[in-house]
Amino acid sequence: MDLSIVIVNWNSLALLRRCLQTVYAGGKTVDFELIVVDNASFDGSAEIVMTEYPQVKFIQSRSNLGFAKANNLGAKQATGRNLLFLNPDTEILGDALGRMSSFLDTTPDAGVVGCKLLDSDMSVQTSCVQPFPSILNQALDTEFLRRSFPRLRLWGMQAIFKDDGQPACVEVISGACLMVKAAVFSRVGQFSSNYFMYAEDVDLCFKVQRAGYLNYYIGDVAVVHHGAVSSGNKSQSNFASIMMRESILEFMRLRRGRMYAVAYQYSTLLVALLRLFLLVAAFPLTSGSHKRDMLRRTLTKWLKVLRWAIGMEAWTKQVA
Repeated sequence: MDLSIVIVNWNSLALLRRCLQTVYAGGKTVDFELIVVDNASFDGSAEIVMTEYPQVKFIQSRSNLGFAKANNLGAKQATGRNLLFLNPDTEILGDALGRMSSFLDTTPDAGVVGCKLLDSDMSVQTSCVQPFPSILNQALDTEFLRRSFPRLRLWGMQAIFKDDGQPACVEVISGACLMVKAAVFSRVGQFSSNYFMYAEDVDLCFKVQRAGYLNYYIGDVAVVHHGAVSSGNKSQSNFASIMMRESILEFMRLRRGRMYAVAYQYSTLLVALLRLFLLVAAFPLTSGSHKRDMLRRTLTKWLKVLRWAIGMEAWTKQVA
């Protein structure tokens, strides 16, 4: 078997159906199997998948295991030489599966490979490649700076702007579409169960690189990633903002040491205070109800980040 594809579903039935359609349409050049793990969403996906795609291995979890544990559960059923961890809100374009699998097979030093991710409007998602988190790149990570200086090494996404068609070595491949050699995945201990959601892809890429392999990005292969659908119902509570920071903090503890993690949390506190000061100062100068509503939502977000930084806001236990 060339490839085992693992998809973790959580309340994404409509997107999952479309994803499966594109996988089977685009998998003509590779011998693959497909494994779907449902993270206790009970959204009808079991009945639909088993009726429309009886060849799929469907695993129903009775509880929400989180992204890392659910993918590890799916990987235990895999028999492929390579593993693709794929979000249900993706659509395969062209021969993406065959191209990435063939690249891993023919590149001895490759551990992980990823491709260009496109938004629903077909614009490029710059998050498809990332740097390993540091205090500096997390403190300066703003939309304004990333748009103004996209080629800065700090963001780790220079490979996106290469136009020579050659695979490029990167630090982190997005877990929305991440392919890894099965032997390498097993050797580095799979996804770390320390993460419930977010940063498990960062941690895996770190372990793969530490084991002596490289993480590659292929810019002329593309997959659509609609994004932020499963967690969309929690957007008002700024679930993603807090959960991401908790996961990055865990990465800092595991890979950079306890003191570095403490410094990261304090730096987040300072950033939140600065953001809140600027937002409050801008409020009297903001006109229009729409702009004021946006400003209020941003204020709420950074208040929650501030509360998290001082230990008053946590989400890990609430989503388990």
